[in-house]
Amino acid sequence: MSSFETPHETDRGFGISSREARVIGGASILMAINIALMAVFVETPLAVVNDYLFQAPIIGVIVYGAAIMVGELIAERGIEGGDFGIAFVGMVVLQLAFGTFGAGVLSFAPSESQLAILGVTAIIVAIMTALISGYVYARSKTFESWGSYANYSFIGGVIAIGIGTFFAPVLPVGFVLIFLGFILRLGWEIWRIRDKRNMSVGLQTIGVYIAVAGVFVHVLQLVIRFFARE
Repeated sequence: MSSFETPHETDRGFGISSREARVIGGASILMAINIALMAVFVETPLAVVNDYLFQAPIIGVIVYGAAIMVGELIAERGIEGGDFGIAFVGMVVLQLAFGTFGAGVLSFAPSESQLAILGVTAIIVAIMTALISGYVYARSKTFESWGSYANYSFIGGVIAIGIGTFFAPVLPVGFVLIFLGFILRLGWEIWRIRDKRNMSVGLQTIGVYIAVAGVFVHVLQLVIRFFARE
């Protein structure tokens, strides 16, 4: 997950162009598909994949992290090369990765509560995205550094989970760092929508979708914990 450099700041304010609307709309559709897949996958054997992968937490993180990176690279290659077939394959990999992980998380909730949990999670993520977007659009500055901070947070999270695999008290630190990484990446992706006019709508749509999906699966875990305490 790399950042794109830019030497300038911006003095843009609020306002969404048709181009920005297409990126946001496309990412929203991809996320809606993902949520639907989670609801479907939770009723299939895919819901138990997490049980096997996260017997050693670092294995689960590596497998899903690799799947997301590969899916993103394939999708971006397809878009840059004008090959819809390759781009579609990349999106399938991403949808399966986030859908399977989300279904595994959702499987811990009672079946009668699962749709409500997905709905609450979607609302919370929508609010978070709106707040981050509002902050980015309100500030006349570059958010290039958020891309680097996100990468550092991901790396720190993987290291913490690696340690936590053998020393469980460290695991929550890894969860927080990876969650923070996706939040920072979301802010960075929104900034790229605002300022990077030389990027294609397709590439930016994928970037926003991945960031939102990452935030979604982390919020989903927190919402399930909340419901479990009620």
